Amino acid sequence: MQPETIGWYGLGSMGIKMALNLQRHLSAQGMAPLRYSNRTLSKGEELQKIGAIPESEFQELVSRSSIIFTMVGARLVPKSTREIAHVRQITDDQVLEKLVAEALQKDINMQGKIWIDTSTVHPETCYRCFTKLTERGSTFVASPVFGASPVAAEGKLIFAIAGTASAIKRLRPFIIDVVGRKMIEMGEDVRKSSLLKISGNIFVLGFQELIAEAQVFAEKSELGTAQMEEFIGSMFGPVLQSYSKRMTSGAYAPPLDVTPGFSAALATKDCKHALSMAQNNGTRLKTLEAALGHLTAAREYAGESLDSSSMYGAVRMEANLPFWSENSRQSN
Repeated sequence: MQPETIGWYGLGSMGIKMALNLQRHLSAQGMAPLRYSNRTLSKGEELQKIGAIPESEFQELVSRSSIIFTMVGARLVPKSTREIAHVRQITDDQVLEKLVAEALQKDINMQGKIWIDTSTVHPETCYRCFTKLTERGSTFVASPVFGASPVAAEGKLIFAIAGTASAIKRLRPFIIDVVGRKMIEMGEDVRKSSLLKISGNIFVLGFQELIAEAQVFAEKSELGTAQMEEFIGSMFGPVLQSYSKRMTSGAYAPPLDVTPGFSAALATKDCKHALSMAQNNGTRLKTLEAALGHLTAAREYAGESLDSSSMYGAVRMEANLPFWSENSRQSN
């Protein structure tokens, strides 16, 4: 069996940290260096410094890799060159399907290749990608990840992975103790891993909505946000306390040159996916409905350089407090 050659596409706040860990592992194992590509290739300079090889064309990366990782996200683009102030969102579902189409347009031998997508996309997007790649002799594995960018930097993400047993066996050495600490195996139906990820985000965004409401209550009642945060940590642990700190520290509205850990735009997309699927299955997610309303209000008020926890700013405004807390960028 030929040694694996690994390619990586997508160098956002999560992707760059995952790719750095993977390149360090490949180097330590004496394996071929990671090949990477991205819409803005300069974002990979840190990768190149530790031995990874840039590929300006995504098709070349696919051609030269036996395993292709993708971690893509939504992006905002002008509707027209005359209307720079007006933007539309290209979702990560659209980005992923466009990449698959680009790879298959070229006369690339896809036989035996594994394409593992770690983004959060709709289950049906996963299935369409699976179908198209299977027709060309390659294997699609859907494996969205749980954990924010600091967890990605530590290589301790949780992978919700679905695909053939043989593909998962090939992938395991490049995931466990490299970019992730655990793989939750979801069987061969690639839609199931996406469904778990979207379900998991019901908790993430629901907890953020609840904490935002509780912290605004603490401020308005003069209980004190510091005391509320200490209680959250003592009672519910460091994960929920970290959500609170993103609000009370002002990280929900980072400086314009700082990439949010989990952007409000991506959180909005995940909310809409979950709410749509809930409706299709005859149920409701009322906490998530509230979270979506607050995310939408936050983005309308303060733009797109916002973290998912910016729903806190919208809850503040509903309570006749300023969107920007004293720790936010507007006060600095």
